Amino acid sequence: MNYSHEDENYPLTRFESMLKTNDILFFDSNEFENIIHHYLENGKIALAKRAIKLGLEQHPTSINLRLFQVEILVIENKFSEADEILDMLHDIEPNNEEIYIQKANVLSKQDEHEKAINTLLIAIDISSTPEDDSDLYALIGMEYLFLDQFENAVIYFKKCLESDTSDYSALHNIVYCYDFLDQNEEAISYLNNFLDSNPYCEVAWHQLGRQYFTIKDYAKANAAFDFAIISDDTFVGAYIEKGKVLEKLKQYEEAIENYKVTLALDEPTSFALLRIGYCYEKLGQDDMAVQFFNKTIKDDALLDKGWIAITKFYMKRLDYNKALKFISNAVNIDGENVLYWKLYATINKRLNFLEEAEIGYKRTLELGNYELDTWLDRSDILIALGEYEASIYNLLQAAEFYPENPEIEYRLGGLYFTTHQTQEGRFHLKNALRLNIDYSFIVSELFPLLVDRPMVKAIISEAKKASD
Repeated sequence: MNYSHEDENYPLTRFESMLKTNDILFFDSNEFENIIHHYLENGKIALAKRAIKLGLEQHPTSINLRLFQVEILVIENKFSEADEILDMLHDIEPNNEEIYIQKANVLSKQDEHEKAINTLLIAIDISSTPEDDSDLYALIGMEYLFLDQFENAVIYFKKCLESDTSDYSALHNIVYCYDFLDQNEEAISYLNNFLDSNPYCEVAWHQLGRQYFTIKDYAKANAAFDFAIISDDTFVGAYIEKGKVLEKLKQYEEAIENYKVTLALDEPTSFALLRIGYCYEKLGQDDMAVQFFNKTIKDDALLDKGWIAITKFYMKRLDYNKALKFISNAVNIDGENVLYWKLYATINKRLNFLEEAEIGYKRTLELGNYELDTWLDRSDILIALGEYEASIYNLLQAAEFYPENPEIEYRLGGLYFTTHQTQEGRFHLKNALRLNIDYSFIVSELFPLLVDRPMVKAIISEAKKASD
């Protein structure tokens, strides 16, 4: 096999050829470093370890190869072995900042974040190139994030960005900290100052727009996203955010235009397709709305917002059969989605498919939706189906979450009377009347046969007299 020595991958190709043939070839330490770095970047840990082993056999005094060895040991959670090597390296080269960086990495992995910060500060002190310390500042910022010390994290991410204004991850982290601290005004002030000296930074304009959006200053948000687009007219995120602002301003045609730009620039996203559908719905263009809702669920069948949008679209138009078709498909795709089951139950109830509705409400409760209406709707359907004991059990469970609730108590009173459990019926009916006498109509609505029963009439009339 012939290799071109001009080929920058030549050492890597030569190394892999050596592994296949078991020949021992010589590489200088820089070549080994590049080979190991390549394998680590690509997650090929086993090959990186082989390269380190062979590298150290040929260059046993190489500090950098030893540091790669430490990196592997950290990945394998072998912290004490990594520490031993770092201590040895520190004795040889006490002013090597990379040794401190790796030491900090070992400490961080063991949740010793304060010690990691102190170690990184030493690395900064001994740094031979203070102007290139942006990575060290970023590492300290991350350690403060691990400690939930957002104010300190901001300080170091700002130092990082001062050293390297193109470090957009530091910019994102600064805004993240401000967001966590609910300091939108401070974030806006910082971003505006940053933009004074970096006026064409599309990421900063985008972040500024998001801050204005959060505080509902939609005019300024719109202007910020415009500047982001001027700075980079292929910036998909800026068009998306501008579309959201225009929706808030009820400028739906313009919002659609911005969302459609993203479809042309990149692969269509289900989010953009969904928002276009909503905009067309707001404009009363139902055919276009349905078309884009359908595109949304076709593009991403796992996006629950798409299925919910098209289901609710038909529900609003009282077309429950079509709504049921879509929500049934959604349930088949994701049977663990509580929002799907709630809609499934509601639609079946509207269509008077009571058994299916009851299944829907039961599943909704099983999945942890304990809203009062869910318990009550299921109870009422069980009553309509004549499943009185199941309805009682359902309401007793509901009462654990909503004790002393009159709507639950009236139903329990009616159910106990219906099932000839008079003592329990009296207790719950009296309790219900005590809690809220105005809800007494529930008895006549759900249990019309009880209204003329002497005991029930007497309890209700006695309560009404006492309240007059």
